[in-house]
Amino acid sequence: MIGLNKKMKNKLTRILHRHGHRLNDEWYLRILYFLKFDRQLHLKSPKTYNEKCQWLKLNYRKKELISLVDKYEVKNIVAQRIGGEFVVKNYGVWDTFDEIDFDQLPQKFVLKTTHDSSGALICRNKADFDFDKARTVLHKNLSKNAYWPVREWTYKYIKPRIIADELIEVPPGKDLLDFKFFCFHGEPKIFLVESERVGKTVADNFFDTELNPLDLVQGSRRGEILMEDSEDYRTMLTLAKKLCQDLPHIRVDFFYTGEKIYFAEFTFYQHAGISKFYPEKWDEILGSWIDLSKIDKTR
Repeated sequence: MIGLNKKMKNKLTRILHRHGHRLNDEWYLRILYFLKFDRQLHLKSPKTYNEKCQWLKLNYRKKELISLVDKYEVKNIVAQRIGGEFVVKNYGVWDTFDEIDFDQLPQKFVLKTTHDSSGALICRNKADFDFDKARTVLHKNLSKNAYWPVREWTYKYIKPRIIADELIEVPPGKDLLDFKFFCFHGEPKIFLVESERVGKTVADNFFDTELNPLDLVQGSRRGEILMEDSEDYRTMLTLAKKLCQDLPHIRVDFFYTGEKIYFAEFTFYQHAGISKFYPEKWDEILGSWIDLSKIDKTR
């Protein structure tokens, strides 16, 4: 398969997604990795970040990790660790769309499923909200299992449900920023700021924890944002450190309105460990921060 063009790789990847349920996790990930990087996946002695993500998927499987990626269950965990003031308010959780009593919800809210990484529906005014479309979208999302496409095993065991959360709003003239702290063995090392959000597109900028910009790009365009030291930044850094303890690697995300900080989500594998870093040196740099010798294999 060496020398395949992008179109053929995409076609083979779609076939893998469609029929890959017949393969065990290791062989599925070996094929997927090859299609993404044009090289063999080394699982006996992985060196890069993307390789070690695949190793972690296969070998680091503690049951308590499942609740950390459940968008409903994680709220109580985070509130206990850092305080409820940093958790987005929840209005309810339901197994089906038709169980929701919309009369009990405020005029503005966000609907999403507990196990899906996308597909949030924003209601800014119930009078204008398309309830039929929401029912269709959420019913479809409930049937998905995010485990299968990239074998992130934690998602396989989440109970699919619907939640309604408070709609986070920003002051006029402000941009809702998404801070993503990359933590390794209990220490935040670098962070990513997503800004200039237009629909599903964002601008990305990476920094070290001393706010120095990094020459790192992964999948998105670079933005114009510059970081300055502030009490809110230091608060997020402290919160990320509290939340990443006892974990070999996790990404801790926060929403920042310019005035308030909210926990957003945990992610165990950046872009599922199948996205190239530019320049490529960063794949090895981040990989060097994950010490597999410190990890008890749990399968």
